[in-house]
Amino acid sequence: MSLGRGGALSTPFDVVTGAFSYTGRAIAARLLAGGREVLTLTRRPGLATPGLRSAPFSFDDPTALAASLEGAETFYNTYWVRFQHGEVTFARAAANTRLLLAAARQARVRRFVHISVTKASERSPLPYFRWKGVLERDVAASGLPFAIVRPTLIFGSEDILVNNIAWLLRHAPLFLVPGRGDYRVQPVSVEDTAALAVGAGDGETLDAAGPETYTFAELVRLVARAVGARARIVHAPPGLALRLGRLAGRLRGDVILTDEELTGLMRSLLVSHGPPTGRASFREWLDRSGETLGRRYVSELRRNYAHAAIADHDRPRGATSERAHLQEPARADRAVGGRQG
Repeated sequence: MSLGRGGALSTPFDVVTGAFSYTGRAIAARLLAGGREVLTLTRRPGLATPGLRSAPFSFDDPTALAASLEGAETFYNTYWVRFQHGEVTFARAAANTRLLLAAARQARVRRFVHISVTKASERSPLPYFRWKGVLERDVAASGLPFAIVRPTLIFGSEDILVNNIAWLLRHAPLFLVPGRGDYRVQPVSVEDTAALAVGAGDGETLDAAGPETYTFAELVRLVARAVGARARIVHAPPGLALRLGRLAGRLRGDVILTDEELTGLMRSLLVSHGPPTGRASFREWLDRSGETLGRRYVSELRRNYAHAAIADHDRPRGATSERAHLQEPARADRAVGGRQG
């Protein structure tokens, strides 16, 4: 792999955002295993592995961003945030995603594969799903050949959500299931999600959903059994479960669960209406991973919010404060699944 003028790669390659993170890592690994060369846009430029080079997001320099994409064939976009925190907002993440789209158009990237979420809709009362719906519209209107992949609850190595459920089950005497726990989830492996992204056809919008559907209470019991947890699993009013979750988060210096996430989870938004598209069994993965799952707590804030990818110096030029965008009805964001990046 060689560099041409302006630092752009001079041989055909694919672009993956966040190849040193989670979903992006799985997509990049699949491409590399297939003999593709990969450039990753990342908050941590300078890291590299054979066949993989890195470049900064450069949201503050659209010209440099576009130059880094010259010669790219497919752009795999996993860039997003799980929840709004401080200056990290959905509005800013959406503005940055539009910069990625514009740079891909300017660099004449052949196609754009966008990772969204199940039930994304511009009409959703939940801001996470609404912003995802807005971006799906932007991708479709970009003029680029595109595909959209909508994961449910992604699980796999280096997962945060299921790992931290396991950690709580290992370390707490009680695990509170909000409400009746009969709301459903349909876990999909990160490897299946990557395979669907790489194999998606132009113009295709498809869910990434695994072969098994569980109630949330069933999922918690499966995790508890896999890790040999002794915590007592009890049902509690959602408000109480949320307050205790916030307390646990403060003790860990993290955000374990937001009210918005709980709202989305209890609406069973992480389930596909179509047939399963993933093949890996969540239950079998738990059986293989139970010995190590939840041995240590993984902080969402430290992993994905400590870097300055969408901090002030990365604010798009000409962008104004997004605080006005946040005054929207039904303040609720994403259900706790499909973490990207």
